[in-house]
Amino acid sequence: MSQILWVDDEIDLLQPYIIYLKGKNYEVMTASNGDDALDALDRMVPDIVFLDENMPGMTGLETLQEIKRLHPEVPVVMITKSEEEHIMEQAIGEKIADYLIKPVNPSQILLCLKKHIHQQEIVAEQTQQNYRQEWSDISYMIDTATTIEEWQAIERTLSKWDIELENSPMRSLIEDQRTQANAAFAKWIAKNYENWFVAERPIMSQDVMKHSVFPLLDKGEKVMLCVIDNFRYDQWKTIQPLISEFYAIRTEEQYTSILPTATQYARNAIFSGLMPLQIQEMYPQYWVEEGDEESKNQYEKELVQTLLDRYRRRESFNYWKVNESDFCERVIAQLKGVQAPLNIVVLNFIDMLSHSRTESKMMRELANDEAAYRSLTLSWFRHSPTYELLRRAAELGFTLVLTTDHGTTRVKNAVQIIADKNTNTNIRYKVGKALNCSSKNVFTIEQPKKVGLPCPNVSSSYAFCTGSDFFAYPNQFNYYAQYYRNTFQHGGISLEEMIIPLVTLNPKN
Repeated sequence: MSQILWVDDEIDLLQPYIIYLKGKNYEVMTASNGDDALDALDRMVPDIVFLDENMPGMTGLETLQEIKRLHPEVPVVMITKSEEEHIMEQAIGEKIADYLIKPVNPSQILLCLKKHIHQQEIVAEQTQQNYRQEWSDISYMIDTATTIEEWQAIERTLSKWDIELENSPMRSLIEDQRTQANAAFAKWIAKNYENWFVAERPIMSQDVMKHSVFPLLDKGEKVMLCVIDNFRYDQWKTIQPLISEFYAIRTEEQYTSILPTATQYARNAIFSGLMPLQIQEMYPQYWVEEGDEESKNQYEKELVQTLLDRYRRRESFNYWKVNESDFCERVIAQLKGVQAPLNIVVLNFIDMLSHSRTESKMMRELANDEAAYRSLTLSWFRHSPTYELLRRAAELGFTLVLTTDHGTTRVKNAVQIIADKNTNTNIRYKVGKALNCSSKNVFTIEQPKKVGLPCPNVSSSYAFCTGSDFFAYPNQFNYYAQYYRNTFQHGGISLEEMIIPLVTLNPKN
């Protein structure tokens, strides 16, 4: 039973309201002045307070200040005869939940209670009802999808319900549907991926600059391309409200990451406009092999220059890779003097979050599922210099292209693979000789050059995990299966890894 404290110097005249509320199963305490209200709060903390603004002795506003000092979590609804602006501003400044103008009627009071006490449960129930109604439609979409546009719509829909049902008992249902979708998507990729290199294809990693950046430069716009590593579509929807404070969406698209969905391949493809095999053949000095110890993405700036040169573009550009807050603050300080039309910022925070979550027990506890992972992303964005970087970019008139090289997926099921000692270490894909995996859910590419991938040896092939699977070797299989289970990984085939955001935004100023 919800409890109400109603404070009014004419409380006896409100008995009809109190009887009405008791009939609706509310417990109502009353007080005729501020002092009595504070005494009542010492005995019991109510779910909501209705507070008269105009009372003798301690005024409504003074009582409000004391209530918020003692119990800041309790919503207070101010009831007043006055509509004077300064009184309303003061009450709002003291963080009232709502206000009503006398005379009030019972339906207004009931609406207030539903809004401030029961809103969460009402919204949750309505959300669950909406999902129940849409569940069969989503399953039909998954069963009948035949185009990349349909798979993009499925990822948008699943992400929407992932977010809306994250605290719901129905959460397991949306997780089951995502499992169903990823299984079907993997089969569709296996059937269609090779054809994209001989026929029409969707927008892929190597097309991002030509598709989304060059047209803006052609219009004379000053562009900031912001690439957030490991950035999923649901994470974009989580931080979108904060970015919307200073940017308006011009276009919101999704594109398809190449395979492997790993930084070495996908991000180098973005900046070069080439598939990895083409980079290796045309610019061998900028391609780092899987087995080499040096950083796989140390030549991104040089690859951007090769792309501009091939298209005979003369634009100057800046390139910043941000791994630390201090460096991000230095970038912000430089923005005002930037003259180059193209400015590229790579943000590695979410990638570092993903890796640290794998390696740190504390981080596993902080991000133990997708909802917590999104929450950490939001907290990072709100409190990191990245927020200030984009806000400052908007003030200075930069058109923003926000995207990523690939997403991540939470892995759950280890599958055994046998490979030689020179095989790479990524647990979502393997490249090497004589790869042997018993799982039927693994997608293999026996002729890598057909899909634009380097071939370290004549007999090398690629194997990709799908859905929530990950590779583990027979040696210490159980240890690694436990170690990596429920961590966020990338490199394989899933909607979360491959169907990723590509958003163009206009500064609001």
